[in-house]
Amino acid sequence: MSLPADAVTALETFQAIGSWEQRARLLMQWGERLPALPDADKVEANLVQGCESLVWLTGQLQDGHWQFAASSEARLIRGLVALLLARVNGLSAAELQAVDLPDWFAQLGLSRQLSPSRSNGLNAVLQRMRALSQIQN
Repeated sequence: MSLPADAVTALETFQAIGSWEQRARLLMQWGERLPALPDADKVEANLVQGCESLVWLTGQLQDGHWQFAASSEARLIRGLVALLLARVNGLSAAELQAVDLPDWFAQLGLSRQLSPSRSNGLNAVLQRMRALSQIQN
């Protein structure tokens, strides 16, 4: 499966960095670049269940491809979510089902950053994306 352009950029950027500190800094920068969600979207219905931090997620289908937007109050989570969005935005519902989250973060060299609770939270975000893609398919 070919990667969306943003995912390729993320991979090239993160794989070019050797030190863990630089990767952590880059992760925060990705989070800061995440477009702000309008307050109207920060509602209970868009809150992802299963995350320790508050994460809001919206998604819409455009010409057969999914575009998601998300936000979190937690800086680190925002960075991880930004990288998840880079990986999934522009995919079809079928491609979304095939995304391997642990593999994606391993390729980025960020597995260390994924504590079990963060990993569960990101999985919850991905599951919510998949659920949205099934509802509106």
